[in-house]
Amino acid sequence: MEKLKNYIIESFDEIKNKVSWPKFNELQSSAILVLVASLIFALVIGLFDLGFNNALAWFYKEF
Repeated sequence: MEKLKNYIIESFDEIKNKVSWPKFNELQSSAILVLVASLIFALVIGLFDLGFNNALAWFYKEF
């Protein structure tokens, strides 16, 4: 039990004193970048899906 207590105390100390936390504006710009990249990726995947759907619909209608 002492090892667990020591682990928690050392982990808390490391998070509090040794971790370099990003500034709010860095965090905000990273979040916006992830949001924009996710939207672009979703649009590309959606367009591929729409294209394959139309191609298969045409194929099944023809044959």
